[in-house]
Amino acid sequence: MPTLPPAGDGRLTGTEPHTQRHMAQSYGADVERYDRTRPRYPAALVERLIATSPGRDVLDVGAGTGIAGLALQAAGCTVLGVEPDPRMAGFARRKGLEVETAMFEDWDPAGRTFDMLIAGTAWHWVDPVAGAAKAARVLRPGGRLALFWNAFRPAPEVAGAFVAVYARVLPESPIHQRAMAGPESHAVVVARAADGLERTGAFGEPEQWHFDWDRRYTRDEWLDQVPTFGGHGRLPPARLEALLTGLGDAVDALGGAFTMHYTALAVTSVRVS
Repeated sequence: MPTLPPAGDGRLTGTEPHTQRHMAQSYGADVERYDRTRPRYPAALVERLIATSPGRDVLDVGAGTGIAGLALQAAGCTVLGVEPDPRMAGFARRKGLEVETAMFEDWDPAGRTFDMLIAGTAWHWVDPVAGAAKAARVLRPGGRLALFWNAFRPAPEVAGAFVAVYARVLPESPIHQRAMAGPESHAVVVARAADGLERTGAFGEPEQWHFDWDRRYTRDEWLDQVPTFGGHGRLPPARLEALLTGLGDAVDALGGAFTMHYTALAVTSVRVS
């Protein structure tokens, strides 16, 4: 479950995730769990990225443990990652991805340019205006920028059961309840990303792509992933344990396993100037 911004119309307010990067840095505290449990991206998305890129030189912003970058590398791309958390960067390197450790806005490309820039479940941690301007500088003319996220699209009975647990255990955090609302839960993130691209004057009209896919989870598989959701790793141990107990009971009531429907949604545009 990515950390989502407060509801709104997408305009910058000073409370955006990129101003609260301490939360993003919590993911590296359990990097092996993050890599083990976080959902991958559907093959259809990877195939479309490659088919619409003018070349195979890829920059992966917010590379994390290499989930997105390694998928493109396996498909024949040359991928360089940029990742601010040294723990995640080190993990991705051990898996075979070349990664430089820096915040993207501060990263020195040293004259290098790329055919495509991707950011998988990461662009909300980047200043959408400064990040878009930097992207325009490192993309070659005609290069593609693609920002994408996995959004939950749960069945009604799954959403209802999970939301009830969050409402009881974390009533002050409706953000996690909204995340069960489907792709529309990312509307603000998408709007901010598109606005940042428009402000540069360097990109064409943004497109949105959607790819639906499913994953079956056992009780233990779902609970293993929960501590990696946005902000969960910073919960007091007793509250995290209460949350895990409640969610475990909810999955048991669903029969001990369930199918989570996902939509991989992308905001993408081409550098035109």
